[in-house]
Amino acid sequence: MGIRKLQQEAREVLENNILPYWMNNMVDREQGGFYGRITGEEQLMADADKGSILNARILWTFSAAYRLLGNKEYLATATRAKEYLLQHFIDKQYGGVYWCLNSQGEPVDTKKQIYAIGFAIYGLSEYYRVTNDSEALKHAIALFECIEEHSFDGANNGYFEAFTRTWEEIGDMRLSDKDANERKTMNTHLHILEPYTNLYRVWKDERLKKQLHNLILLFVEKIRDASTGHLNLFFDDTWNVKSSILSYGHDIEASWLIHEAVLLLDDKELTARVAPVVQQIACAASEGISASGGMVYEKNAVTGHTDGDYHWWVQAEAVVGYLSLYQHFKDESALNKAVCCWNFIKENLLDTKYGEWYWSLTAAGVTNRVDDKAGFWKCPYHNGRACLEIIERFV
Repeated sequence: MGIRKLQQEAREVLENNILPYWMNNMVDREQGGFYGRITGEEQLMADADKGSILNARILWTFSAAYRLLGNKEYLATATRAKEYLLQHFIDKQYGGVYWCLNSQGEPVDTKKQIYAIGFAIYGLSEYYRVTNDSEALKHAIALFECIEEHSFDGANNGYFEAFTRTWEEIGDMRLSDKDANERKTMNTHLHILEPYTNLYRVWKDERLKKQLHNLILLFVEKIRDASTGHLNLFFDDTWNVKSSILSYGHDIEASWLIHEAVLLLDDKELTARVAPVVQQIACAASEGISASGGMVYEKNAVTGHTDGDYHWWVQAEAVVGYLSLYQHFKDESALNKAVCCWNFIKENLLDTKYGEWYWSLTAAGVTNRVDDKAGFWKCPYHNGRACLEIIERFV
């Protein structure tokens, strides 16, 4: 498959499969914003809690879709997400964003998860990028200041994971039940790097530039295992590694997000240093590619146990990561990996009846209809962004 054919298919999937699903099924016209959940069996849970990550990811996705495709319905959806975020998720007293609300828009969990604040910056900065809405930029900058004031570790570098509503230490810092309860994580650092990159596109602040540069080096020097190329996932305050899991999807996602940040900074010395690193990380991720063309979820490096499920987001990031390698380093084998994974997505994860993508295909080859079609973690961001990246990269 050539690039033009891939772009055509990605646009069709984006416009006909992903975005309409969210506009037609998830807009909560009674209680405001967006519903919190649709099950894998297409059952709308109208009273489900509304997560800040879902709302912020909808904001980013529809802002970016409007930027590329110009459909005013996408802008209207993005505006709805922006207004709901600012009205309900922003903590007007202590700053930051609430973790989740009930279906009526009232705070249920008020903890300050830095990961979620990062996504709010990501969405608001993208909305400003396409609208020049000064309110969106103002709040994005305020959230940047929150992260830098409360989360940055001036003694040992990096960012702490989570806090109480009033920015005190919190006992359970985990993003989800499957995570280790550690003060620093690869995942949150990746999703600070990502919004800081997008914010720097529209706000050329010197301190932001410095912290973005610092984040890139943290991935190169602290988070990456220099011997294997894989990213370690959990750390204590002084960067001692606290996990043995290899997350293939995060490896490949980080490879292109790090490179994107480097290219935006336009620092020749940094670019020369990081270019082989991102290639090494992507190469390490390719250990997770199976004969089917899909990328499995993760592996325990100590026990050797592999989680062989094919999650939707891992496949989406694999397509983008390997396309990025092909685009910037002329790696023909990477293009083949991207195309094979795209074909895997079409064959196994696209729901051609109801729209959107299934959560996963199990290692045994069974479509996962147990996990959500839309929800706290199942958002239009990974798959929507993959399609947008395919369209935008080779114009």
